[in-house]
Amino acid sequence: FYAIWSNGREHEDYPGQRVLIASSADWHHWTEPQPLVGPLPGKYSELVLTAAGFHQYNGTLVAYVGAYEYSQEAIHNGIRGGHDHQDTRLWALTTTDGQEWSGLLDMKIPIVPNHGPQRTASGRLIISGNISFPYTDDPSGLSGWTMTGIYPPDMAATIYDDSEGFWLVQKRMGWPAGLCEGSFYQTDDGVIHMLLRTTGPGYAGKLWLTESRDGGLTWSPPQETAFTDNNTKFHFGQLPDGRFYYVGCPDPEPRGARCPLVLSLSEDGVHFCHHYILADEDYVQKKPGKYKGGLYGYPHTMVHDGYLYVIISLRKEAVAVLRVATSQF
Repeated sequence: FYAIWSNGREHEDYPGQRVLIASSADWHHWTEPQPLVGPLPGKYSELVLTAAGFHQYNGTLVAYVGAYEYSQEAIHNGIRGGHDHQDTRLWALTTTDGQEWSGLLDMKIPIVPNHGPQRTASGRLIISGNISFPYTDDPSGLSGWTMTGIYPPDMAATIYDDSEGFWLVQKRMGWPAGLCEGSFYQTDDGVIHMLLRTTGPGYAGKLWLTESRDGGLTWSPPQETAFTDNNTKFHFGQLPDGRFYYVGCPDPEPRGARCPLVLSLSEDGVHFCHHYILADEDYVQKKPGKYKGGLYGYPHTMVHDGYLYVIISLRKEAVAVLRVATSQF
C-alpha cells in the first residue's frame, strides 16, 4: 500500500507545502513518511504542492501532484494573500518498484485535481477537478489530457482549476455557491454522474450534480441535488457486486464539523438508502494553523481483495487509514 498527502509547515496551502509518502506491506505497519516532492522554489516564493492521487497501469504506479504559486503581489513577508494564483499545473511521477521515482512529468493541463484519474467503461480516464474534468484515452495516464468541464467556452483559453480558479467560474456563471471537489461514478446506461461540493456564502448543505452522456466530452449544467453534505470533500465508487457507494460527511449540521464519516450505498446510483457510520471518534487538534477546521476531511477510497479502504485526514494535521470488509455491508 502507498499513501500520499499534502503537508504544510503550519497553514493549509501556504508556500512551501510539499507532498509526503508512506507505504505498508501489511496495512497495519507503515513506514515513516518521507518527502515525495518538495518543497520547491517558484519565481517569487516556494510553490504550493498538493497530493492529487494515484493511477496504476501495466506494472507502473503513477503519482500526481498539483502545483501553483502566488504572485509577487500576493506574498508579503512569506504570508500569502487570498488570491493571485499563477502557473497552475499538474505533474506526474512514476515508479515500478515503489522506491525509485522518475522526475516530474508535465501533464500540460492547468489543474490541481480533487482525485486521481478514474477509468470509465470505455477505458477513458477522467480526472475529477472542481469545474474541469480532463480526460485522456492514453491508458498510462501520462499524455493526451484534454480539458473540459462546466466553465463557459470563452473562458477555455485562460481557465485554471484550483482553489482560486473555481471562484472565477462561479462568479461568471452566477451560481449561488462555489462548486468544487468533484467525484464521479458511471451507471450501466453509460451516464457519468459528477457530484460537486458547494462552499462559500451560498452553501445550502447539498451536493450539486453535472452529468456526461458522451463519455466525458461535454457536461450538463450543474443542478442542486437532495444529497446532503457538510461543506466537505467526498468520494464515490462502485463495489464489485455493482452497488454504488459514497464516503464522506453527509450530516450538514453543524456546518464544517465534518463528522461523522459515513458510508452510503445505492443499488441504482440514484437512491442512496443504506448508511453506515465508519468513524465518529474525536481527534483533538495539537498544533495551531489556518484553515484546519473539521474532523474528517479529504477521504479517498479503494476496493481491493474484499475490503473497502479509506484514507482520511484528521483536522488537517494527521492521516488515518481504515478498512471494512465488503461482506459486512
